[in-house]
Amino acid sequence: MKRNLLWRGLLILGLLALSVFLAYPPGEKINLGLDLQGGMHMVLQVHTEDALRAETDADMERLLRQATEAKLAGVDGRRTGDTVFEIVSPAPEAQGQIADLAERYLGARWSSTRQGNRTVFTMSATEIAAIREGATNQARQTIDNRINQYGVAEPDIRTASGHRVVVQLPGVDDPERIRRLIKNVAFLEFRLVRFPQGGGGVPSREAIVSNFGGRLPENLEILEGDLRDADKNVVGEQYYAVEKRRTVTGRDLKNARVGQGQFRDPVVEFSFSPAGAEAFGELTGNNVGSGLAIVLDGRVVSAPRINSRISDSGIIEGGFDPDEAQDLSMVLKSGALPAGLTVLEERTVGPSLGRESIRNGIISGLIGTALVILYIMIVYNLSGLNAVAALGLSLVLLMGGLAAFNATLTLPGIAGILLTIGMAVDANVLIFERIREELHAGRSIRSSVDLGFEKALSSIIDSNVTTLIAALFLFQFGTGPIKGFAVTLTIGLLASMFTAIFVSRWLFDAFLSRVRVQRLSI
Repeated sequence: MKRNLLWRGLLILGLLALSVFLAYPPGEKINLGLDLQGGMHMVLQVHTEDALRAETDADMERLLRQATEAKLAGVDGRRTGDTVFEIVSPAPEAQGQIADLAERYLGARWSSTRQGNRTVFTMSATEIAAIREGATNQARQTIDNRINQYGVAEPDIRTASGHRVVVQLPGVDDPERIRRLIKNVAFLEFRLVRFPQGGGGVPSREAIVSNFGGRLPENLEILEGDLRDADKNVVGEQYYAVEKRRTVTGRDLKNARVGQGQFRDPVVEFSFSPAGAEAFGELTGNNVGSGLAIVLDGRVVSAPRINSRISDSGIIEGGFDPDEAQDLSMVLKSGALPAGLTVLEERTVGPSLGRESIRNGIISGLIGTALVILYIMIVYNLSGLNAVAALGLSLVLLMGGLAAFNATLTLPGIAGILLTIGMAVDANVLIFERIREELHAGRSIRSSVDLGFEKALSSIIDSNVTTLIAALFLFQFGTGPIKGFAVTLTIGLLASMFTAIFVSRWLFDAFLSRVRVQRLSI
């Protein structure tokens, strides 16, 4: 019996020492959530259709290049949907060759159907799902790269269901700069300008539509851009008719940095990856004399005239001030997003409010714990010391668990700690009441303690397991503070079950083995 007590005691002591080692000092070992130390929380929706359109345009352009190399005359193509494009050829016999080229260079990603002189290509459902998932993951990684360049400590950036990215940045001291850095999604595209010829813009959409006889061709769309005066000040809007086809995008960039333009104004210089340089060289070489729209987040930044073939580098001019140019180069260099983003949710908590939350949480926790201890001591006399010791150990184990799993303590997490205290005491109440019943039935002290723990065990496990299931659902489907509550509650429940069933029993056994007790104060 004594040997058994010794090993159980050493186990308890070891867990206590390990928890203290993991959690001390708590200011350094316990991560605090946004609501306790201040920071930013954002939920971003990834527009995966942008990635689908870019992928469709890239594959269509690839097929057209192969058709040109195969000397198929009069072949043209256009995208008719996010995941659909068609190849048109005046020669019926060319359709079979186009199908062969598609099978060779595009593989099983596309299915095709022939409709007269047109072959319609539709992206497979598997490929659509993969591109959407890849775009979401790439957006998360890109945002992570940008935040790391800014230097935020321990950011939490992860994907969520519905192609969303959740961004949590604790301890941010300049929320406005972070907000600009994330919202500046920098979805960069290079598109050919079909009107007006040679670049530049026109003052209205109507002027573009009337140029095409009142109906805009299906392969074109109208984009807006800023109209600036000689001093680079925005004085209005101008419009461009550009091709829908995206031959080159920001994904093809290798590097970007701030430079100086012709009049010593800030510009962004960029260079392409080898594959991007080849595609850009072909785009500019085949369209000398046309305008090339540099499109950033759906707006035309500039539309210079293509004077010669350009392959590996270029500049973006847009009347930037030094900070704007620096931020744009940063987001492009850290990785261009594969798709646009929309901010669905945003909130900022100041550090002073976080400190106030911590203070109020500690006060409420101390008051609640003191009331519980007072109650248990009044109702169960000296036996209440057993429950108090088990309660104290469960709190130490809880803090050690939070530190061990690198969990984040939030304000709802403090509420989870208080709930844990209540459930830990509840388990001891069940045990003590069962011991009382056995004592009133005339059983011995040792027998009453044994039967009390045995009969209370099933009730304790049932109540805690059902709460654990609820906590797991909260963790799975919740975000931010809700997850913080679920994590704290889960660790706390496991700690309280261990202390109520194992530690409390050891305390009773240790006491009864050393003292000849005539009456148990309970």
